[in-house]
Amino acid sequence: MAIYLVGDIQGCHQELCQLMAKVNFDTSCDQLWFTGDLIARGPDSLATIRLIKDLGDSAVVVLGNHDLHLLAVHAGIKPVKKNDRLDDLLNAPDLDELMDWLAQQPLVVQLPNENAFMSHAGLSPQWTAQQALQQSSFVQQRISSDNRDHWLTLMYGNEPNSWSLATTEEQQFRFSVNALTRMRFCITGTGALDFTNKYSPEDNQDRNLTPWYELSTQLTRCKWVFGHWASLDGKVTNSNVYALDTGCVWGGDLTMLRWHDKRLFTVAAIT
Repeated sequence: MAIYLVGDIQGCHQELCQLMAKVNFDTSCDQLWFTGDLIARGPDSLATIRLIKDLGDSAVVVLGNHDLHLLAVHAGIKPVKKNDRLDDLLNAPDLDELMDWLAQQPLVVQLPNENAFMSHAGLSPQWTAQQALQQSSFVQQRISSDNRDHWLTLMYGNEPNSWSLATTEEQQFRFSVNALTRMRFCITGTGALDFTNKYSPEDNQDRNLTPWYELSTQLTRCKWVFGHWASLDGKVTNSNVYALDTGCVWGGDLTMLRWHDKRLFTVAAIT
């Protein structure tokens, strides 16, 4: 069995199909792990989420910020974002079924028999890997519950930006969602989350901000796979970290990592 991990699809269904064909993906023995943001800005979010759901046990999914926002849109909590292309999905006859499936997915998963993990945005420097797994379970239980809409309403906002300030269940829920699905830079001295800077590290002019993966002491003893940060273009400074969002939806590539030998496969965006 081969495990393939793939960066943010964002509704780029054709490129996903091309990449699966390129590696001769076999649902009888292979698995495809998705770093989140299955949907949103690309041309065919409906076909993308149907394909991934239909993979069944051959797919492992973590939720990204766009996936969580879609759940809030479906619940009537938030409007569709201006640049999202979700009309076909939101008008699909199987929308409720798709959203119930999406709401069951975690925010962190661990690769089999390894100290290696995958989430959409990364690992908060204020957490251990086990804390990240625990908080993923905490969020998943609430998002998948009958009280889903209540928790989706509470996930919006930038505070608290530090784990030590998250003293209530609601604050811990919001911090966990933000750390695992929105984080890029953190404040250098404290590891607190920053949401103002979306540039690449090379373009960052604020010396008070450092990429999360340069601050986490956990990454000397575990590996981490993530998406979310397209401006990295797959380039990171830590050999235990794998950045797989290479901006397919923005005209870049869709990137897949074969785990056992760390070989990368790419297809260019269809323009």
